[in-house]
Amino acid sequence: ALLTVTGCLFSAAFFGALGSSFLYGYNLSVVNAPAVYIKAFYNKTWMERYGEHIPAETVTLLWSITVSIFSIGGLIGALSVSFIIKALGRKGTLLLNNGFAVIAALLLSLGEKSRSFEMLIIGRLIMGVDSGIALSALPMYLGEISPRHIRGSIGQFNSILICLGVFAGQVLGLPELLGQESRWNFLFSFLALPAVLQLCVLPFLPESPRYLLMEKRDEAGAEKAFQRFLGKKDVSQELEEVHAEARAQDNLHIVSVLQLLKNPAVRWQLITIIVTMACYQLCGLNAIWYYTNGILREAGFANNLLPYITLSTGAIETLAAITSGLVIERIGRKPLLIFGFSSMAVFFSLLTVFLNFQDSVSWMPYLSYICILAVIASFCSGPGGIPFILTGELFEQSYRPAAFMIAGTVNWLSNFTVGLLFPFIQELLQAFAFLVFVGVCTLGSIYLYVVLPETKNKTFMDISQSFAKINKMPNPSLGQEMELVLSIKPDTNGKAQDVTKTESSF
Repeated sequence: ALLTVTGCLFSAAFFGALGSSFLYGYNLSVVNAPAVYIKAFYNKTWMERYGEHIPAETVTLLWSITVSIFSIGGLIGALSVSFIIKALGRKGTLLLNNGFAVIAALLLSLGEKSRSFEMLIIGRLIMGVDSGIALSALPMYLGEISPRHIRGSIGQFNSILICLGVFAGQVLGLPELLGQESRWNFLFSFLALPAVLQLCVLPFLPESPRYLLMEKRDEAGAEKAFQRFLGKKDVSQELEEVHAEARAQDNLHIVSVLQLLKNPAVRWQLITIIVTMACYQLCGLNAIWYYTNGILREAGFANNLLPYITLSTGAIETLAAITSGLVIERIGRKPLLIFGFSSMAVFFSLLTVFLNFQDSVSWMPYLSYICILAVIASFCSGPGGIPFILTGELFEQSYRPAAFMIAGTVNWLSNFTVGLLFPFIQELLQAFAFLVFVGVCTLGSIYLYVVLPETKNKTFMDISQSFAKINKMPNPSLGQEMELVLSIKPDTNGKAQDVTKTESSF
């Protein structure tokens, strides 16, 4: 399938994700290395301002605000994305978003020079807004520009570049590179680079043809965009499929979040996205990062080796995401998601056992560490990227912006909740804390097994129809009957040919 990727489609996927998902991943890991220096800078600034050492609890509070305000920004970004997309389109939104990344990079890297820890906190907030917009606008753009037989693989660029971003943050944070007292500002200056690269490439690539045709009514523009993305002259089939989708939708105006929540025709699609996104954040991957260093110390690794061993987690993550992108069109979305969540449940259970025997058996910590790597690989094999692909696939054009807004809100709220509650759960349950995640992963797998239809290689209309039965909607409606008649064109020999079922269509 990868032979059919044109240079134009690959550039859109790669540079689109570089200025969006990569930055999100990078921001997840970049604050770990310089934490000590940033806290020292907070203390120094406090001394200069108030002439006394900063109280310990104030440092902790400022630091946890610095870390967690990122998710608040993400929530603001996710809530505003459907309005921006309405005004600027998919590509325009991604381009505007680079402005946020550059402003955040300036605030974060100049905060120390300006003796202002407020600049760091505001910079993290703006970076969160950037990520909130990116994680909605990018999957939407990728889903709409890819031919349907490789839509999953192109969609996985989002997840692969998140993992690469996490890895880049770990590598640059090494003490030999930028993880030093004199250089930590540069860790944040680096944020501007992917954004600037995207600004140089994306303007020369087309907007989403579905957006041009269905929302802008720009037939010529959509045809040109299809031709460039697919690398072929005759795109009448693809255009016809988008027209058919437009005819099947009663309302082509963009639906608001409230209308989406009230609409019984998409009820189970919505429940599925909410469950999948909540599991994406609540399945415990974030908690694993908190634990890794502690487990490695227990295993007797020296403190100065920890950053290098932690690199293995970033590397495993990236490999698993790439593998998933290569097999998703063969295996399908549903099996990869269920496999990912179930194997996470298995390895979390094992990890709980190993952690409880950590002190009594000398080689136990090594097993714990292997479990951590296995949990990370399981997450990236499916749950790490597919929720975003599904959000784009389960909804037709007019519902998509509102669906991404709801999915994004669930994503960032769950992320914030884990960050807030996990330290308390950990204190309360100690090594049994991971059993909470075993529960989440198991319930998620069961739900997906029962409800989710497979979406690989299906048109957006086929996918909505596979939900018609569970939504108890009549199927197909008169409009769709009409559209089936319209989409069967007589070919030159006078025989009817079915346009909707061809392989290369979107």
